[in-house]
Amino acid sequence: MDMSQQAAPAVDTPPAPGSGQTDGRTARRPLALRLLARPEVGVFLGAVAVLVFFLIAAPSVRQGSSMATILYQSSTIGIMALPVALLMIGGEFDLSAGVAVITSALTASMLSYQLTLNVWAGVIVALVVSLAVGAFNGWMLVKTGLPSFLVTLGTFLILQGVNLAVTKLVTGNVATDDISNMDGFDQAKALFASSFDVGGVEVKITVVWWLVFAVIATWVLLRTKYGNWVFAVGGNKDSARAVGVPVTFTKITLFMLVGFGAWFVGMHQLFSFNTVQSGEGVGQELIYIAAAVIGGCLLTGGYGSAVGPVFGAFMFGMVNQGIVYAGWNPDWFKAFLGVMLLGAVLINLWVQRTATRR
Repeated sequence: MDMSQQAAPAVDTPPAPGSGQTDGRTARRPLALRLLARPEVGVFLGAVAVLVFFLIAAPSVRQGSSMATILYQSSTIGIMALPVALLMIGGEFDLSAGVAVITSALTASMLSYQLTLNVWAGVIVALVVSLAVGAFNGWMLVKTGLPSFLVTLGTFLILQGVNLAVTKLVTGNVATDDISNMDGFDQAKALFASSFDVGGVEVKITVVWWLVFAVIATWVLLRTKYGNWVFAVGGNKDSARAVGVPVTFTKITLFMLVGFGAWFVGMHQLFSFNTVQSGEGVGQELIYIAAAVIGGCLLTGGYGSAVGPVFGAFMFGMVNQGIVYAGWNPDWFKAFLGVMLLGAVLINLWVQRTATRR
């Protein structure tokens, strides 16, 4: 084809100096609006407000040991809230995340105890099982086209039943046996459930892992091709597929990341308490999802961050323990969470509209 027949690229002619003309694409928005466009800004301000409130309402919160307990509570939620948030940015969510934590812990405990193996064998098998559950959720989603709500609701019910039935069948009880005297327990406990001293205050290792995972998740989202894929499939999977994004791979791996988080938290619970109750975990998935939503992630996908859920989880831990330190009835905890969740949804909606307004 003659080169002269090819369409020349469009060139926008800038307005003449002093004309004062501009358009919505080039107009520089005020700094406040640009900050509000960040999904983590609103929850950061909310976390600061909640912290200041309980510092005033419950003076014992000011003690180092109290803050260490709050951070510990936050970390056990935050470690799971991070992969759940990535999944939500990718346009999906997982209702089986709570019971998957218990499935992981039960697998490691019963396999190690019943077969008299080193506990690390159980830990590794539990990791494989957790990743397999995540892969199954993702595979079912992309192959059937069903909403993630239905797919993971089915997985939730399956895992809940298996947890109870298999534990009773194998142990004759609703809880696993104590594995604290088995080979490898001390080393595994050091990795998943140990503590260290900071200025005379005992801090749980999960706080460190929580922050490390948050840094990694932030780097993946903002600095890697995979992070671009996550935002793309969450925004519009058909458009993402049209430009070469591996939608199937991205969706499945996001569910597997949730499986990894469930495995890690499950191992923490196992090596913290030496035994696992098979009926636990129900309802925790809503806590993880709520922490991600409060952290700025939208249920519609394509928007969010890894930093926001860190502050969201901190708000959960702060309210959970702050109510106790303030001497209030702990039954109010869920009411506080409901208010925070609704408030976060409304704030996110307002921020989104304000940040996109020209």
